[in-house]
Amino acid sequence: MENLRVLELYSGIGGMHYALHESGIPGQVVAAVDINTTANQIYGHNFPDTPLWNKTIEGITLDDFNKLSFDMILMSPPCQPFTRIGLQGDVRDPRTKSFLYILSLLPRLSKLPRFILLENVKGFECSSARELLVKTLVECGYTFQEIMVSPTSVGIPNSRLRYFLIAKIATENLCTLTSSKILDAFPHSSESDSSEQPTVLSPTRPGTCQPEEEKQESPVLYKLETTTDAQRKKIQNSNLSVRQIQEFLEPQDEVDLEHYLLPPKILLRYALLLDIVQPTCRRSVCFTKGYGRYVEGTGSVLQCCMETEMESVFTGLDQHSEEEKLQQLLKLKLRYFTPREVANLMGFPQSFCQSLDSEH
Repeated sequence: MENLRVLELYSGIGGMHYALHESGIPGQVVAAVDINTTANQIYGHNFPDTPLWNKTIEGITLDDFNKLSFDMILMSPPCQPFTRIGLQGDVRDPRTKSFLYILSLLPRLSKLPRFILLENVKGFECSSARELLVKTLVECGYTFQEIMVSPTSVGIPNSRLRYFLIAKIATENLCTLTSSKILDAFPHSSESDSSEQPTVLSPTRPGTCQPEEEKQESPVLYKLETTTDAQRKKIQNSNLSVRQIQEFLEPQDEVDLEHYLLPPKILLRYALLLDIVQPTCRRSVCFTKGYGRYVEGTGSVLQCCMETEMESVFTGLDQHSEEEKLQQLLKLKLRYFTPREVANLMGFPQSFCQSLDSEH
């Protein structure tokens, strides 16, 4: 395959660009477009040779697009209109305006791109925006496949269920893509592949990883989890196709532990809501931009002291005084994941450099 000219829309910090490199497909990003100045600084630091357009997509004319003569579009449109915890405004949300603009321009391009890859959150698959996307692709002569997968599907211990669509123009001589259904796992290409479906989870209630069955049946409902929650976490931690958290951690001597330890007020107020994982766990929950500022549903925290049993800390915790509770919780040495570790769990390569550190 010849070198493809790639247009990267909503380029962020370059996740799609790294994915292109990882795929082995010969391609050059001829333009990356985003309006987030912080993301653009990080993108520019990691891809200094890529033209970076700091402008709205609606501000790019049809003529501008045609001049790029791109063969592929990579894009991750704003997810807020489709998230389960948001208002789910869908196409009525102003943040979909740029995506609708792209769909309106696609049939009018002087040369249709040969390939399109789109990523979004769970919820997009049942949106009006998705229906309009599919309608536009069909009218333009594309075949496509949709899939819902999580990083756990490729061995990364992080549950982050996402929607992907890959489309190709019908004239491309590639393996047939079908649009009859949205897949929930990668199709296996050989007998050596595992026949089991990957575990795709989207936790809504926090919990701890307790691999031993007797601990799962403990009457201590720490993290307010149900028996079903505990069983689900046990299954996740026994999935040997997923790597352990410890493979994604920075060396202990390189982590400023005091900087990342959870402060006492967080421990006392939110102990039962924390999603606590250990280095040997094979699971963690999705990290959001609120990680380190908010607690519930923003990401897992790491237990650093393995000499302390989780059950011994939480048994009868509500019967202790505030000071006694704090002393018990401090034994676990709970800390936030570092920005580098979060990047690792999101699949970024070691070459990725965060020029602007996140604050915890």
